[in-house]
Amino acid sequence: MQTLLQLNNWTLSKDDQAIAHLVIDCPERSVNALSKQVMEELAQALDYLDKDKPAGLIIRSGKSNGFIAGADIAEFSSISQPKEGQALIERGWNLFNRLSQVKYPTLALIHGMCLGGGLELALACRYRVLVDSPKPSLALPEVMLGIYPGWGGVKRLPALIGPQKAMDMMLTGRSLDARRAKSYGLVDYVVAPRVALQTAKDIVLSKRPAARAKGLNKLLNTGPFKKIVANGARKQVQKKDPMGHYPATTAIIEIWEKHNGNGLADPQIVNRLLSSPTTQNLIRVFHLQERLKAFGKQGQADRIQHVHVVGAGVMGGGIATWCALQGIKTTLQDTDYSRIAGAVKQAASLFARRDRLSAQAARDRLIPDPEGQGIDEADIVIEAIYENLEAKQALYKQLEARMKPEAILATNTSSLSLVDLRTTLERPERFVGIHFFNPVSKMPLVEVVNAEGTDPQAIAQACAFVGKIGKLALPVQDTPGFLVNAVLGPYMLEAMRAVDEGIEPEVIDTAMLRFGMPMGPIELADTVGLDIAMAAGAQLAPGSEAPKCLAERVKQGNLGAKTGQGFYTWKDRRPSQFTQHAIPDGLEQRLVSPLIEQAQIQLDKGIIADADLVDAGVIFGTGFAPFRGGPLNYKANKA
Repeated sequence: MQTLLQLNNWTLSKDDQAIAHLVIDCPERSVNALSKQVMEELAQALDYLDKDKPAGLIIRSGKSNGFIAGADIAEFSSISQPKEGQALIERGWNLFNRLSQVKYPTLALIHGMCLGGGLELALACRYRVLVDSPKPSLALPEVMLGIYPGWGGVKRLPALIGPQKAMDMMLTGRSLDARRAKSYGLVDYVVAPRVALQTAKDIVLSKRPAARAKGLNKLLNTGPFKKIVANGARKQVQKKDPMGHYPATTAIIEIWEKHNGNGLADPQIVNRLLSSPTTQNLIRVFHLQERLKAFGKQGQADRIQHVHVVGAGVMGGGIATWCALQGIKTTLQDTDYSRIAGAVKQAASLFARRDRLSAQAARDRLIPDPEGQGIDEADIVIEAIYENLEAKQALYKQLEARMKPEAILATNTSSLSLVDLRTTLERPERFVGIHFFNPVSKMPLVEVVNAEGTDPQAIAQACAFVGKIGKLALPVQDTPGFLVNAVLGPYMLEAMRAVDEGIEPEVIDTAMLRFGMPMGPIELADTVGLDIAMAAGAQLAPGSEAPKCLAERVKQGNLGAKTGQGFYTWKDRRPSQFTQHAIPDGLEQRLVSPLIEQAQIQLDKGIIADADLVDAGVIFGTGFAPFRGGPLNYKANKA
């Protein structure tokens, strides 16, 4: 391999078949990002190849964790003037158009993450080959930042896979794994690592035509059909976001329908998005997410090879399933064999969403263990039994006697004090809270609970475990409800008081959906289970009287989704359809105010380190409207 050009972020070389290899490896970064300097250097490489035309060009990453994570968000965040935003978009649009028009075949050899601008770069290549790996992720997630794929994604993705699938990807930010990327036609091939480079060379030299949408998918990109697709997409957006909280979604549709994917054709669209409070808040949320991810890198994740979960109920089974899916050997223990069987059955349905080999590997990693043989070898033992102090303490005695000295004992308790739970332990300093939320597979946040006297290394290792399984670790101090449940409790209590006053549950939930919550508080209570909501309320506010509407339903055995009847009638895990009602003035603020107040209280008590982490925890733990930037950010901006 002959090196032609050595730049700060790129290395350009040529092999004996005259194929050019352009490798990106941004120094002092954990992932590759398309900063201004990176883009300028890519242009330099193309300049060089204009003078010395290769037989083909293969673009790949020198980092083991992925291809390109997208644009440099720090640069984007610093934009203060519309003209700066225009210049950033123009830079990528022009460069990737240039890449798409070179006279030699180009191929993006992708592994791991390929997001945002990284995928737009790959789309500008003639071919795309995906290296099969446990965690490939291809997405255009710009909408989550309140913007649109401005470097050609809105143009090229619909032309490649059809506008309907493309719109779904762009309007949701949804990522594709290897199986879906291939079935969608987003990549030409999915290949094993050992043959990836040779396959890429063979494809480049074949000079076969580039893939394009065919048949109906091609037709839907043209003429009156385009308008039909656009109107359908608008209806879906209206259904999910009736108040128009996320303007980037409508902008994406408009740019595709009216401007063939070129947002520069209408500068007002860019100006409108960049000046939107939604965009600024969503960028803030992105940075908050990155901060939580950093907690997951504090410990030594490679030391966590075996997790043992005790309790195969909804939470324990969900935790074990997720750990196995994320590549960790997991043993699942319960005194009730039928619970383990049920958990394994539920796991199978989740595993089935992955490709065949990944699903089989996950099934092999999830090991039913009714006798608890995995305790002796586990690096982390997670207790997820029912919320009873004495029962948990008795279990801990049995577990600690068999655990490795360096292993961590963790509880998934949602409300009991760690100080009380650990009183019988010989090594209380190795005891932590690792509090997951239901459903485990969907909720990104995990609270890592620290009690006075806990070994900091145990906390760091617990955070590393959370990061290893792809969740966001939030360090909190030991207190009833920690952060998330502590703020949810007053919010849901106020909602039920409103029901007691005669306000219909549908009105309450509609009001909070309008505010931007993903689910109303009454539907949330039904989903969690009214008996659980009542028990949590009793623990968080001992001595207080439960709302009448809640107590009556629990007494009648109408516990929500799990019994088919609660505040709503449930069928197939879905509530009865909401009817349209007028929202009383001030209802939204009345309902959200207790949540915001409690968030401030938890901060003032030192339960969590700072206001940004409070906002992060409430957003990722409750779904608090991301476009508002978190409860304390909302409070500050509203004042």
